[in-house]
Amino acid sequence: MRKALMYAGLAAAALLAVPVGAQPLPAPISAPDQVPSSQGLQLSEVLASSRRFAPAILEALANTRAADGRVLASEGAFDLLFSGEGFSRIAGFYDGTYVQGKAIQPLTNNGGQLEASYRVSRGDFPVYEDYSFTDRLGELKVRGVFALLRDRYIDDRRFGQRNALIERDIAGLDALLIAIGVQQRAIQAYGQWVAAGQQVRVYRALVGLAQDRQEGIRRQVQLGARAAILLTENEQNLLRRQSLLVAAERDLANAAQRLSLFWRDDDGRPRVATPADLPTSLPMVRQLRDTDPAAVLARRPDIQLIEQRLAQGEAKLELEQNKLLPSLRLFAEAGKDFGEQGLGGRSRDPFEAVVGFTFSMPLQNRAAKGNVAAAEAYINALEWKRRQSEEQILAEIAQLSTNLTAAERLAVLARDEEVQAEKLAAGERRLFQAGASDFFLVNLREDAAANAAIRRLDAEFRLAQARADLVAVAADLDALQLGEELTGALQP
Repeated sequence: MRKALMYAGLAAAALLAVPVGAQPLPAPISAPDQVPSSQGLQLSEVLASSRRFAPAILEALANTRAADGRVLASEGAFDLLFSGEGFSRIAGFYDGTYVQGKAIQPLTNNGGQLEASYRVSRGDFPVYEDYSFTDRLGELKVRGVFALLRDRYIDDRRFGQRNALIERDIAGLDALLIAIGVQQRAIQAYGQWVAAGQQVRVYRALVGLAQDRQEGIRRQVQLGARAAILLTENEQNLLRRQSLLVAAERDLANAAQRLSLFWRDDDGRPRVATPADLPTSLPMVRQLRDTDPAAVLARRPDIQLIEQRLAQGEAKLELEQNKLLPSLRLFAEAGKDFGEQGLGGRSRDPFEAVVGFTFSMPLQNRAAKGNVAAAEAYINALEWKRRQSEEQILAEIAQLSTNLTAAERLAVLARDEEVQAEKLAAGERRLFQAGASDFFLVNLREDAAANAAIRRLDAEFRLAQARADLVAVAADLDALQLGEELTGALQP
């Protein structure tokens, strides 16, 4: 709708007049690659600001820090655990007192654990509590439990840790996708603001031409060299051009507001650009350098995200397959009492060593079987999704490359058209001064030059946007100014 209104305004401008001997419209503005410059606000400044202060990027970074916290929490499953217990018979026939402390360290490479315990007792215990007896300095015991089948290579603890690491990588890739989108929108907002400012210059030049002409026609009417109706016609043209200028200034102000979401001050607050901040040309991101399909796919965060989801699915499949196995656990323990003989007798004195095992086997285990089937289907679905995404990305890059080539040609043609239109307008003014042309034809030539200037601005904006779209789709992080500090925090 906005473009339709713009072109409608240009059509109206084709009816406006240009004064005799008026200055030409502003010269065509080139579209160079992005180069830091002190002349106005540069694209590099906007991208650097949005990278540092855009709320969406800061939110994404916060989410990655939260994922880091969940990784640390998952490691808590392997924390050293200390427990203690004790009791004392304060009434009755027996007067035994018993205290025990135990430390348990889960293994990170097996579903078992290592234990170390110390216990000591005093007094007498009933026969059914014979285990409570120790020598005077207590008993020290170490024990190891090792999984030989189920939980040998993966268990809930190790799966939780692996899953947390994958989720951290996924959070980083999600954040990188957000950052790419933010930078792409920042480039678009900047281009719209610069293009709107250049349109204001074109319309302001048209208004100036009409104002200069009005004074010249008024003098000629006073001298009787021109009809009074010509003064009225030019006044109408001036009002129309002023309306176009007001509309262009409104669009510039709105574009500055949109740009303020990306260009911020040192405190991160939106900063509204003024017309004085406008650069003399429309900077563009550099051309995409590496168009190799394999390299592009390797850079794409969404493809990497699917790979991480696949790794997550494979870990889940391993866990469910593990639950189909029988449980066979080997344990070994060794203990020794110290000190003088206690009331339990000399049976506590020798060094003790015990080995054994526990075994259990699921006979149906339909839950695990169903989960295995679901995990396999999930992995298969992700593989098809990856294929679809890769094909779609390559097709999109081919399409955007075609659009970029066409945009470059159209920009060149638009600049050439503007040059030719300005030559025609200048020639028509010379003819009018010599009396070989008329007022209406001069207006048509001059306004055709204005239309050509607007078309050139639109072509350059489309070229800039085509470049930005291509580098965003190809995940060219350098072109988007997503520096090493940010990408290092986001990428797995």
